[in-house]
Amino acid sequence: MRFVVVTGMSGSGKNTAIKMLEDEGYYCVDNLPVRLIGKFMELLSTPGSEISKVVLGLDVRSDKPFEYVEQVLEALREKGYQYEILFMDASDATIIRRYKETRRAHPLAPEGRVEDGISRERDILRQIKQKADYVIDTSHLLTRELKEELIKIFLDNKKYNSLMVSVMSFGFKYGIPSDADLVFDVRFLPNPFYIDELKRQTGNDAPVQEYVKSFPQTQLFMDKLQDMISFLIPFYVKEGKNQLVIAIGCTGGRHRSVTLANELYGRLKDRGDYGLKLYHRDIKQ
Repeated sequence: MRFVVVTGMSGSGKNTAIKMLEDEGYYCVDNLPVRLIGKFMELLSTPGSEISKVVLGLDVRSDKPFEYVEQVLEALREKGYQYEILFMDASDATIIRRYKETRRAHPLAPEGRVEDGISRERDILRQIKQKADYVIDTSHLLTRELKEELIKIFLDNKKYNSLMVSVMSFGFKYGIPSDADLVFDVRFLPNPFYIDELKRQTGNDAPVQEYVKSFPQTQLFMDKLQDMISFLIPFYVKEGKNQLVIAIGCTGGRHRSVTLANELYGRLKDRGDYGLKLYHRDIKQ
């Protein structure tokens, strides 16, 4: 039997993940009373059970303090029961935005600031996150991409890339991305915006790409950037980092930054030891 405990930050997509796994044939139970977790596991482990894939959703809304939940899980492992922990996460800014969009109250701050609830929840869940077998950060994941990650881990049994690298282009005139880990300014390169035939195109168009890449400093910059990122990533993986956002910015976020973000993505793609996605934040501005 494959038993998966799904937990994580409120607003990070935990319920969505549970629903997706249910659609893929997992028997799912969300927020079972803590005193019943052991009995639930025991019943499912009975020889001849027809249920072979189970998801148990747990979060800070449980009927007992979460420290007690962790103690119950640890006791089950000591008795020989096997399970995996999937921890769903997202940046504070992403969670705040999602709560504002849905106008829901955070479970740990029903009448207060969402930021305070997030801070308290991170403290409560810190230990179980450290023990998790898989951590998925949904800050930059589309619903389709989340489903692909879940299928890869829990159906196809492929190797899980614990680090998700997001390469993002942006425009400085619209602000530096708040969740960026590494920011690179490429405004030192000639700007295609001032060439009439390129002005209305973007870094996704071949003529703009050819123009930006035609300068020796572009290739030199990309070689140095690739070398630095390749050097850093193994250390981020070793540290246990789950999300790395590399932001490349130009003035408007439509020409130079898009071209170089595409180039970096192409150079890093198919490495196999981390996940990779590409995002152009301001290309439609």
